[in-house]
Amino acid sequence: MLTLEGDKVYLRALEPEDLDFVHELENTEEFWEVSSTQVPYSRFMIKKYLENAHRDIYDYRQLRLVICNRAHKAIGLIDVFDLEPKDRRAAIGILISETVERGKGYGAESLSLICNYCFKHLALHQVYANITDGNLVSLKLFEKKGFRKVGVKKEWNFLNGSFRDEVMYQLINNV
Repeated sequence: MLTLEGDKVYLRALEPEDLDFVHELENTEEFWEVSSTQVPYSRFMIKKYLENAHRDIYDYRQLRLVICNRAHKAIGLIDVFDLEPKDRRAAIGILISETVERGKGYGAESLSLICNYCFKHLALHQVYANITDGNLVSLKLFEKKGFRKVGVKKEWNFLNGSFRDEVMYQLINNV
């Protein structure tokens, strides 16, 4: 099996043609909570980002891939970021478009694919995720894929007029 290809989805590099899709996701206010965004992104800014998306993960410390279904439709984004090569760890974030029918396993398979990629090709020892307490879908997803809750940052994020805890999950490669 190819590392970035599963039964339901495959992960691919960003392309210039992804401008409208990325612009839509980045400007969906409901997603700002998970990305720490507070302002909309212009098409110009997204275009510039896409022009630099080819940069090496070790140089840029980030890898963003598009999640595509078997009909070759972009349905989400998955990120490896805050790469620390010395410590062999990185953070993972995932976002599935609201227009996609959820509960079909796209997120779970995408998360498995990116973790396998990180362990096999990047030789990481661990990956982790920081998830706002109350984001039950994400908490359940990461737990389902074997991530373990390792801590809670109390009142870490200020969202919608109140402070919210952030939960840290980690998956250690024991192979």
